[in-house]
Amino acid sequence: MTAPTLPPLHGRVTVSLPAERAFDLFTRSFGTWWPAQYHIGQAELAEAVVEPRVGGRWYERGVDGSECDWGTVLAWEPPHRLVLTWQINGRWEYDPEPAHASEIEVRFTAEGPEQTVVELEHRHFDRLVAGQAMRDGLVGGGGWRGVLDVFAKAAEQR
Repeated sequence: MTAPTLPPLHGRVTVSLPAERAFDLFTRSFGTWWPAQYHIGQAELAEAVVEPRVGGRWYERGVDGSECDWGTVLAWEPPHRLVLTWQINGRWEYDPEPAHASEIEVRFTAEGPEQTVVELEHRHFDRLVAGQAMRDGLVGGGGWRGVLDVFAKAAEQR
């Protein structure tokens, strides 16, 4: 008998940017819009970083210079798709074991020359240690919908 699969979480937002600019804002300028209160390191968040390549790190840097990994880049396909591992368990701790990682896929779909639909799917919660707790925490705390709203506000200012 296999363990039940926890359903993925989804988020969607439309921004008034071409797909190339939306992808760049989401990835290369990640630290300019990511909510500072969403971090797992001991120090206050100074910046959040997505390294722009397959195998790159996704991590935070604290104001004290410390770094805390969140996962790695599995797919880097500008300006259409990004896939990251989420190696943060249900206790909000980094788990270095890749087999314990969930995944976040973000797709950027142009709707005309100046508008892009950004769709996010967070899947494979069943791989995480305490995956149900992580999923519940994301749903209860506004989760990806709230993060995408922050991203959309940053896009409005561009």
